[in-house]
Amino acid sequence: MFTKRIVPCLDIKNGRTVKGTNFINLRDAGDPVELAKVYSETGADELVFLDISATEERRKTLSDLVLRVASQVNIPFTVGGGISSVEDVDILLKNGADKVSINSSAVKRPELINELVAKFGSQCIVIAIDAKYIDGSWIVHLVGGKVPTTLHLFDWAKEVEQRGAGEILFTSMDHDGTKDGFANDALARLSQELNIPIIASGGAGNKQHFIDVFTKGNADAALAASVFHFGDIPIPELKKELHAQGITVRL
Repeated sequence: MFTKRIVPCLDIKNGRTVKGTNFINLRDAGDPVELAKVYSETGADELVFLDISATEERRKTLSDLVLRVASQVNIPFTVGGGISSVEDVDILLKNGADKVSINSSAVKRPELINELVAKFGSQCIVIAIDAKYIDGSWIVHLVGGKVPTTLHLFDWAKEVEQRGAGEILFTSMDHDGTKDGFANDALARLSQELNIPIIASGGAGNKQHFIDVFTKGNADAALAASVFHFGDIPIPELKKELHAQGITVRL
């Protein structure tokens, strides 16, 4: 059985870690460099760093902050936000990122996925998909969830896989920050229809939600923010509980 991964997410705005609900009402959650170091030392399997306002503000990801975070961690480190070219990815990888996550730029020009995979390999290209359940369909949104598209989650996810992406990071906008559990039905369908790993995001509130996302949602990794940032769920305790439930994790 594949080892399931626990992935804290650092949403960055103005150089600070922030967390909101349904992509709005952001509040400060601490220094990203300090948080990254703690997560690396306390059992996180990977770390995701998302510069959440880079696309909206039409600027590049904070590469200097990426360098500072990378110097403090010894686990795989994914960076996203404002990435739109081979050159952008090259800079971030040279500054210490192991993988990059792209969202809006991939939707606007899907060929970018092929270009990045050809240059850097599938293993470091993650496609982030933010979607909202509207009138019976999961609709893909861009620019930090502010701009709806005509794309449907499952169609876009299949295209992303066909273009060579190594992983998908799916965030349910409806579940984000609610602490009511992950979008397990959508996750289970993604897992069934695709052959690449699915990272679940949006809705973690307690240990049972993590058990459910792996057993019901069949996710390969579970990403969360506030429950880790504010100390609600210590990662070592979470992993012990998952292990006790027969879920394979790195202890």
